[in-house]
Amino acid sequence: MRVTLCDPLALIPGFEQARREQSALWPAAQPRWQPVHTVYVPADRFGTETVGRWGRAALELFTRHLPGPGPLAGLFGVPEETAADLHPRIAAKLAAEPVEDLRVDFEDGYGVRPAEEDGDTARAAAAVAALHAAGALPRRWGLRVKSFADGDPGRSLRTLDGFLTGVVERAGLLPEGFVVTFPKVLMEDYLRRFADCLGALEEGLGLAAGTLRFELQVEAAQTLWFLHPRLAASLGGRLAAAHFGVFDYTAGCGLPPHEQRLDHPACDHARHVMQTAFAGTGVELSDGSLAAFPASGGTRDVHALWAHHARLVRHSLRHGFYQGWDMHPSHLVSRYAAVYDFHLRHRAEYARRVRAWQARRGPEGAAGSTAESSVEGTAQGTAEGAVLDEPATVTTMSAALRRAELALEPPRPCGSRGTGAA
Repeated sequence: MRVTLCDPLALIPGFEQARREQSALWPAAQPRWQPVHTVYVPADRFGTETVGRWGRAALELFTRHLPGPGPLAGLFGVPEETAADLHPRIAAKLAAEPVEDLRVDFEDGYGVRPAEEDGDTARAAAAVAALHAAGALPRRWGLRVKSFADGDPGRSLRTLDGFLTGVVERAGLLPEGFVVTFPKVLMEDYLRRFADCLGALEEGLGLAAGTLRFELQVEAAQTLWFLHPRLAASLGGRLAAAHFGVFDYTAGCGLPPHEQRLDHPACDHARHVMQTAFAGTGVELSDGSLAAFPASGGTRDVHALWAHHARLVRHSLRHGFYQGWDMHPSHLVSRYAAVYDFHLRHRAEYARRVRAWQARRGPEGAAGSTAESSVEGTAQGTAEGAVLDEPATVTTMSAALRRAELALEPPRPCGSRGTGAA
């Protein structure tokens, strides 16, 4: 082959450095396990019985109001064969691992209690250590501290310090899965200051560098202005996730109370900005919550709550947010029903399409011709017609299959693992 340029790489000096920077900013790793929800419990109501109590309450509601696959299929609009799979799967999850991610809340759900917060912090730490010793601590766990934006960062850090110190002293290590939620971030500088404080706590507790990570809560329109792809890297790998706060956000945007809902277009815009900022960075995304519970213990009211919550969960899932907040034990039923159905619904189709794509590429990895793709597309057609999958679509389907595998794995309570401490 004849070429015109003798040394094309000479025209792009610094390419290797740019390539390394690209890999650091956007590692493009395969999906890892991510909890499907975060359960927030006010600190004054948290104890060793919290996780078990939530599981028992959810399972009792599930058993009483969805006694078999038939009622489940009718309520959630899933095929009967899917419902036959979902019903025992949900029951097993609620019995063995009802809570995947637990956050002890010292912010909005707790309030301002200067005379009580130290005591509640110590009691929460003792409860976490006891749950760990009993093998009952959720796989992901932590606390939500008060916001720096409230003007009292000292109170926020004192609670974080007391909580972590109490857990490490009682458990002899920091159990695996810890994360701290940092709410109402109105200034980018707060993120850097908080990251520095985590580094100081690591050193003081004898933890390995990078052990302590945090979640940024996006609860104001101002926060969207400083979300950018380089933010995660600038925080030294400490930013684990970005969580959307629906009620503070919609209130800050001036929406009337009846429009402060998870599926409002204003919330969709905020979520899309979050996706744009953190795509490919490895930072997890989580949606907000439904601030409602059944109006009564009657089946009609319980079913109405479940149907409404499931619609919101599906809305999040369709927008690429695979995690959300649950604020009441009843939410666990509709959460798992919607999530499991979402991952099961397209799993077989995605697997067929990925296999067909791989077969078309052949042993040497060359993509098939357009004609070959068209024939295969007809054979692997969907309800909407034949498909001609692009490489990016195949990559997305492979990622979806991995997420389904992780989300649908058998329940496995976390217990004996830890990161260690001096």
